[in-house]
Amino acid sequence: MQWKPSATLALIPVAAIVAPAIAHAKIYVSVEDTQKRLYPGEKLVQTPIALTEAQRERMRELSSVREPFRGVRVWRTAKGDWFIVDEVVGKHEMVKYALAIHADGTIKGIEIMEYVESYGYEVGEASWRNQFVGKTSASNLKLNKDIQNISGATLSCKHLTDGVKRLMVMHELVLKGLK
Repeated sequence: MQWKPSATLALIPVAAIVAPAIAHAKIYVSVEDTQKRLYPGEKLVQTPIALTEAQRERMRELSSVREPFRGVRVWRTAKGDWFIVDEVVGKHEMVKYALAIHADGTIKGIEIMEYVESYGYEVGEASWRNQFVGKTSASNLKLNKDIQNISGATLSCKHLTDGVKRLMVMHELVLKGLK
């Protein structure tokens, strides 16, 4: 009796090459589409801000996010709400997200705009993002405290939570004082 390889064994190298590509999550949403989703029918005016070094340091202290914030990605509505685009590191790649803040300082919503990590795409699901709605700069915003973690997406969850905290600190320090 002579052993003959099965035809399915020939597919193993193909599966090893294709599987990582299949597991690669991608979310791409434009700034304009995200603005329409969070503020349907409202006009947003770009409102660039310049942060002082003291404000940047305070934001770093309270959020632990080290990436520099780009102050040109800030918009305001006629009602005084804020729309801010920011980026944080997921596990290895940058995650672009938008935060909508009501004029009273509560979070209206968060949208994931760009996510290219292989795992952790669940942070884009509404059930996870909705945990932020209604939070303020005074909220704890700590992973596994008032924001639940997603198994397999721990770093993305932590870094996005820290990023939201950073923007809420910026709202408290800078934005709420702008008229």
